[in-house]
Parts: sequence; structure tokens; C-alpha cells
Amino acid sequence: MDILTLVGLVAGILIVVLAMLANASLLTFFNLPGLAIVLGGTFAVTLIKFRLPSVMSAFRLAFATAFTERVERPAELIREVGALALVVRKEGILGLENHQTSNEFLRKAINLCVDGHSPELVEEALAQETQQAAERYEVAERVFRGIGESAPAIGMLGTLVGLVQMLNTLDDPSSIGPAMAIALLTTLYGAFIAQLIALPLADKLQLKAEDEARNQLLITTSIRNIMRGENPRVMTELLSSFVTPDQRTDLAPEREA
Repeated sequence: MDILTLVGLVAGILIVVLAMLANASLLTFFNLPGLAIVLGGTFAVTLIKFRLPSVMSAFRLAFATAFTERVERPAELIREVGALALVVRKEGILGLENHQTSNEFLRKAINLCVDGHSPELVEEALAQETQQAAERYEVAERVFRGIGESAPAIGMLGTLVGLVQMLNTLDDPSSIGPAMAIALLTTLYGAFIAQLIALPLADKLQLKAEDEARNQLLITTSIRNIMRGENPRVMTELLSSFVTPDQRTDLAPEREA
């Protein structure tokens, strides 16, 4: 689990809640009509912007990736593909058949190689897989950025609704409070959804997409070199560009191998 994402989300919500409780009850900040305006309006605008399957897929992808640390570190992948290169050098490409890996993209690449496909076809299949994954992340990111843009705007619409109601009932003091609550709380709800949930998740999806694209490029480059019969030490040296300079010293054993 990506604990920092969960900690950040919980900490942000907790800070806002504690600020609310400083001089008032939590019920003071609960207004059902205002909440309905923001949630319903934001959901409606999201459905206008995107197709329902895209919205549902975006939420599934967000909760499946934003809160889990499933992207391997490049150094670990370099070690793994370096070991694969040594196996191929000793046993041939069929020696990869019994290799077990948790990386689905690498598993697909290995299966394509073992099945005897040409290097061109393997590279094309992996490139298509990378492109489709990037598009899925892009759509999910756009959905959450759309929510982040819509929620504050819908909150402002709720504020205008509340102000109009308040101005129309100035002769009735008892109705001014509820109308003012809608006017102010809808803006709060919109900002809360956008700044604490939607936009941070969009940024995390973008980061995850970049990490996954980098790892998939690393794997594609490795498989290409393995199928060409590249020396494992040279291949590891070439792949060291995917890690930071201070991490390259950890790859020294692979280079010596």
C-alpha cells in the first residue's frame, strides 16, 4: 500500500475537521441542500464531460493504483532483467519459460519471446500495451481534474442560489440563516472536494502513469537487447540511465556479472 497517499488524505481531512471543531460543532458545517447541490451538480457535469464507463474506470483505476505501491523500482527491474539476460546467454531464449515475475508487463514480454515471435512483433506488441496503459491513465487523470474544476464552480452556483434565497426572504429573519448556510457551505464543499480529493488524486495518477511508462520502456529496451544477444554487463550499463546517479552504485554487482 502507498501509505503516504492514505496518510496525506486522512491528515488533510483531519486538519480541516479539527479547524471546524475549534469553535463550533461539526453539525454547524453540515447542510444537506448545499451538499446535494455540490455532489449532484459535480456528478452531473462529470457525466456531461465524460462517458459513464470512463468515469467508473477512472474511479477503479484511482483506488487500485493511487493507494497501492505496485510500481516496481527501476533498480529492481534492472536486476531482474539482468538475471534474465544471463539465463538467455547460458540456456537460450527458452530458458525464460520457467521464470516467475510479479510484473505483468514483463511476464507478457517473456511469453512473447518464449513463443518464438520476431523481435519486431514483440516490440510492437509491447509498444501497443504501453500506449493503451498511458491512455487509460490519461483519461482517469482528466476525469479527476474535471471534478476538481467543476466542484468549486458548482459550489459558487450554490452560493448564488443561497444569496438569492436570502435576499428574497429578508423580511423573514428565520429564513436568513438556512439561506446563508447554503450560500457559504456550498463554496466550502466545492473547495474541499477539489483541493483535498480530486486534484491530489489526479496528480497521483499522473505520477503513477509516468512511473509505469518509465518501467515499461525499461522492460521493452531490455527485451530488445536480450533478443539481440547483448552482453548482460553492457545491457545493465545502458539501463543505468533509468536510475539516479546515487543508485547506480548498487548495480555494480550486475555490471561485474
